[in-house]
Amino acid sequence: MSSPVTLDRREGPYGEVVLRRRGEHFEIISNGTFLMDTSDGRSERRLVDAAMDALGGRTGLSVLIGGLGVGFSLAHAAADPRWARIAVVEREQAIIDWHREGPLAAISGAALADPRNVILHTDLVTYLHDSPDTYDALCLDIDNGPDWTVTDGNQSLYSAEGLASCAGHLNPGGILAVWSARPSADFEESLRNAGFSGVRTEEIHVARGVPDVVHLGVRPA
Repeated sequence: MSSPVTLDRREGPYGEVVLRRRGEHFEIISNGTFLMDTSDGRSERRLVDAAMDALGGRTGLSVLIGGLGVGFSLAHAAADPRWARIAVVEREQAIIDWHREGPLAAISGAALADPRNVILHTDLVTYLHDSPDTYDALCLDIDNGPDWTVTDGNQSLYSAEGLASCAGHLNPGGILAVWSARPSADFEESLRNAGFSGVRTEEIHVARGVPDVVHLGVRPA
């Protein structure tokens, strides 16, 4: 494996965020923690598809994607005409810049030009607390999982209060989909305790390592 080359390093309100290139792929590192890279992408795409499948493949649907990352989830959602409204919450200005005018534009450029899409530069926890907007699906990928958060403040998202906030931003019958690097039986139980129905965990086999998962729950109609 080739050594990484640092392309940009920024200090922001949440600490350091770094964009690196390793061979032909790009990596995002937050405060020394690996977040994601462009080597695969199937789990980020499946996060969006799992929500769509759970919604029955209807048209005219809205989705909030938590975390822009390397752009796979956004690009995949924008390629599906059944999503009529796509909002992406991203708290790191650096990551937004890398997509708008940096090397990650190769992944997300067409999606960013799509009038169905809007990038919201804010923290997801803050947005869910303050915004009145509702969606048919919330697809969240801001941590390495409910039990492995990138910053301590994100832990509140997976608490009873945080899950109640998520439910409040879902239309009746809406889907909460949460990406994780490993399954969490405790989080499944938290979803049920928060009133979500049809709770299940879907494994996603990736090119290397143990499978990723998507935790799914339905806000009752």
